[in-house]
Amino acid sequence: MPPFNAARQAVRRLTVSAAALLCLAAPAEAAAAPPTVQEARAFIEETERRLTELTIAASRAQWVQSTYITHDTEILAAEAGKNLLAAQMQAAKDAARFRDLDLPSDLKRRIQLLRTSMAVAAPADPAKQAELATLLAEMESIYGRGEYCPQGGECMDINALSRVLAESRDPARLLDVWAGWRTIAPPLRPMYKRFVELGNEGARELGFADLGALWRSGYDMPPEAFAAELDRLWAQVRPLYDALHCHVRASLSAQYGESAAPAAGPIPAHLLGNMWSQSWINIYDLVGVPEGGGPGFDLTRLLRERGIDPVGMVRYGERFFTSLGLEPLPDTFWERSLFVKPGDRDVVCHASAWDVDLVDDLRIKMCIEINDEDFSTVHHELGHLYYDRAYNKQPMIYRQGANDGFHEGVGDTLALSITPEYLVEIGLLDKVPGESGDLGLLMKMALDKVAFLPFGLLVDQWRWKVFSGEIGPGEYNQAWWDLRLKYQGIQSAVPRSEADFDPGAKYHVPANTPYSRYFLASILQFQFHRALCEAAGEKGPLHRCSIYGNKEAGRRLAAMLEMGASRPWPEALASLTGESRMDATAILDYFAPLKEWLDRQNSGRQCGW
Repeated sequence: MPPFNAARQAVRRLTVSAAALLCLAAPAEAAAAPPTVQEARAFIEETERRLTELTIAASRAQWVQSTYITHDTEILAAEAGKNLLAAQMQAAKDAARFRDLDLPSDLKRRIQLLRTSMAVAAPADPAKQAELATLLAEMESIYGRGEYCPQGGECMDINALSRVLAESRDPARLLDVWAGWRTIAPPLRPMYKRFVELGNEGARELGFADLGALWRSGYDMPPEAFAAELDRLWAQVRPLYDALHCHVRASLSAQYGESAAPAAGPIPAHLLGNMWSQSWINIYDLVGVPEGGGPGFDLTRLLRERGIDPVGMVRYGERFFTSLGLEPLPDTFWERSLFVKPGDRDVVCHASAWDVDLVDDLRIKMCIEINDEDFSTVHHELGHLYYDRAYNKQPMIYRQGANDGFHEGVGDTLALSITPEYLVEIGLLDKVPGESGDLGLLMKMALDKVAFLPFGLLVDQWRWKVFSGEIGPGEYNQAWWDLRLKYQGIQSAVPRSEADFDPGAKYHVPANTPYSRYFLASILQFQFHRALCEAAGEKGPLHRCSIYGNKEAGRRLAAMLEMGASRPWPEALASLTGESRMDATAILDYFAPLKEWLDRQNSGRQCGW
């Protein structure tokens, strides 16, 4: 996550280029003189001060643009974004002057992060800077306004379409809305092509091969080592995903028949209950309830029966964090956040967390639905905010996660503690179901967490290849589906062509939000959870552990959060877990009973694709 990121899902993608209006470089006559440590320190302190001002301004403009989508707010957000882009890029270029200087470790790290912690780099040409900022604002607005209007029916936005995919069991209806949403994306294709050109030009001016190499350089390791690390983690968890895929495919074939859902080969993407097939939790009722019955409760039904409203959902999330000994959210959070989609205007409903002033103007933007998925999402977004507030006394450049996977993983770690025991403690459930329901709970979790893993990996695999030129503009869509087949084992049930731009139908592509962070978060949340459960003294199965109310677990968590990016991420990881290497075995530990069950179910089936 970029350090100059006030809006967790929005301004994080804004990066910079050299603008004439902001000159943070040393005077020209001094440029030839050897730099000094004192100059480096003065440079970084002035840079942090100026970037703080511009980040806050861009964040406020982006908030308004995301919650009041109009022509004028797009222009205002683009202008503020352009100024931030310009300042960040100039600062990154100027930082190169001190790269070979023998600096104190803290100062050296701040200068290195200044150079690498960016989601996009703009060229030096001011006209291209403005063009890039405008492209970013326009692409997000096109996505935010997107809707599908079926013939003879009412127009539907992404929330309405997602409800159909979650609830309908009519394959024709599912395919219609799945394909309908993707009609929003073709206008983005030429814009994205130009964005790639401009972003690569800016990255090369900073000394990187392309924008993907810039992204991969921000993990306290060489870019090629980071790519290898992702491959290693995926190899650890792939057997679990393959077993889940095999069972889900057989279940869908039994539900819909061979013509709609073949029992061998890839799974048709529209049948998995989610617009991007990244979570399969909505088809839990179709995948065969494990022995002993289901989980014993329906959290969506419990929330609705008790009349919980969107604000009440958020209150539950806040109380989880305060039960660990952390402070309540500020009053301004409740005054300034957006919890419900307004009826009078377009907004970007994609859930996001915002640290607007880099101190305590904390907000979430989310069109909350009363269901179990959004109950977990609330915990996730509040995790961002508690992380933001924990490190708000660090120097500005350190006000980010140890790596961007940490930021995404913290909230999800807390969501792993949404166990039956926790639901009983907060009064949503009358009694804890017996262990016979554990397999049902694990299946629901796997349909969400395990199913996501390959999607979390492939989005940036596609973008890295696009940025490097391995995937050219004439093969954007084919390459997208090649990767979805390779990693997820899914395919489209209707022909796709280069007239389509299906990557653009996923928010994070037009919004230029790096996605490997979500894959890393999927690994780290289980590693964090295992360590926090040990700190809490929990002795039972990992999937039954809830750290709700445990102050020692809260102390351990807070200590890591307060570090921000002040130390390399292996040190932050070790401070919580005692381990300096990311390790996916915690996922295998968590889902071990389900993996045994899946292997029995898949006996005699033709698995793989």
